[in-house]
Amino acid sequence: MELIAQVRRTVDEHRLLLAQDTVVLGVSGGPDSLCLLHVLRQLAPAYAARLHVAHLNHGLRGEASDQDAAYVASLAQAWGLPYTIERADVAAQAEQRHLSIEEAARQARYRFLAAVARQVGGRSVAVAHHADDQVETVLMHFIRGSGLGGLRGMRPLSRVDELRLGDEPQPTTSAADIRLLRPLLEVTRREIEEYCAVHDLRPRFDLSNLDQTYFRNRVRHELIPLLETYNPNFRYAVRRMAQVVAADFELLRQQVADAWPTVVRSETEEAIIYDLAAFRQLPLGLQRSLLREGIHRLRFSLRNIDWQHVEDALRVVQSARVGAQAVLPRGLVLTLGYDAATLAAEGYEPPLAEERPRLVEGALSVPLPGTLPLPDTAWQLTTRVVERDELAECWRVNPDPYTAYLDLASIQAPLILRTREEGDWFQPLGLQRRQLLSDFMINGKVPRRERDTLPLLVAGGDIVWVVGWRIDSRYAITPQTRRVLVAQMERYV
Repeated sequence: MELIAQVRRTVDEHRLLLAQDTVVLGVSGGPDSLCLLHVLRQLAPAYAARLHVAHLNHGLRGEASDQDAAYVASLAQAWGLPYTIERADVAAQAEQRHLSIEEAARQARYRFLAAVARQVGGRSVAVAHHADDQVETVLMHFIRGSGLGGLRGMRPLSRVDELRLGDEPQPTTSAADIRLLRPLLEVTRREIEEYCAVHDLRPRFDLSNLDQTYFRNRVRHELIPLLETYNPNFRYAVRRMAQVVAADFELLRQQVADAWPTVVRSETEEAIIYDLAAFRQLPLGLQRSLLREGIHRLRFSLRNIDWQHVEDALRVVQSARVGAQAVLPRGLVLTLGYDAATLAAEGYEPPLAEERPRLVEGALSVPLPGTLPLPDTAWQLTTRVVERDELAECWRVNPDPYTAYLDLASIQAPLILRTREEGDWFQPLGLQRRQLLSDFMINGKVPRRERDTLPLLVAGGDIVWVVGWRIDSRYAITPQTRRVLVAQMERYV
């Protein structure tokens, strides 16, 4: 029969059935899952694969739900297949986790199937999504304003942990590395119904599939028939489009993987730091994808990212206003620094770096020239005076945050090293006005724990260098500068 041949082609093309693997089939008792079970029962021996039937009673339709579970159990027994039947209070889960009934049922179902696969030693879960489900899914994503990831629809082979189930920050143990199979994805609903009739399969019917208060049911019963009046081959066109988009999406994913190590300075479970110069050089589409990737890595269970959130983040990255922020889903914030953008939870502070210089005493006299060890640290401040001509052009682009080049003629005695005081201000290089030091520290994301011990080089009462962060523009080298004070904070052990 053509349906079996089509399923076999899908299985072979995507290597869905693996030798010695136990495939857990999600069987609701409806025509789709009943057809899938019947077909795979015939195909599995040729691939040396085993089947295990699994059914989750959602408890949403009272006695009808219990009858569905009993039907699946009796069918598995009659066909000589092992099975697992469990019950979940989906309504309670939906209320507790503030989800729609549909979403709560989806999450519970896939968590259950993955857990069963782990219990029976299987590597795969198979579900009965078919070609018409694919059309509905793509349209639903389109209506919601999805990007390429949604418009590609479902794939014949993916992984359960890609479904982002629940609030887990990382893939659940039960879902990790479990393959998700959709062998019927090229088979239509009509073909499935005909197959059931020919083979005298008597499925259960869920009357909730007719309830048009559900989004998917409205798409199925109202929108698609209307669109078919414009194009009789509309369903086929959407499916082919999804295949094209899926291939383009994989290409984009590869570009994201290639760009990630060149754009991301650091990545932890708490924060991702993007290099602004490298990020801004990339095409707009790749910038969007890198931001989405960062959000997904920090909030793995987040299923959908609103387009507006990504655009807000892009505007921040492309702006020049240090300290600008974009509020993102699930408590994330993107904050712009001078040369980097930090994606992290609101209020995030980077771990205190022990190797950074700190000053625990109030004020120390700085020799000029000379060396000043910082008490109880492995750091020292050295100062020297050089002719500007000796510096070549290194002072114009200074990549070392712990070296400052200052106009010696502007420096007034006394030269001291101290920590911050109430009311401190300076004029950060690149800013044409003075700024409170406290505001600079906040906008520059100086870790809160380091602010009270951050060394400040002060000349004649003015802050000339916030060590490791910024010099005062009034003391920067100019074309008129002849002699330069070079101040360098360095480790000596």
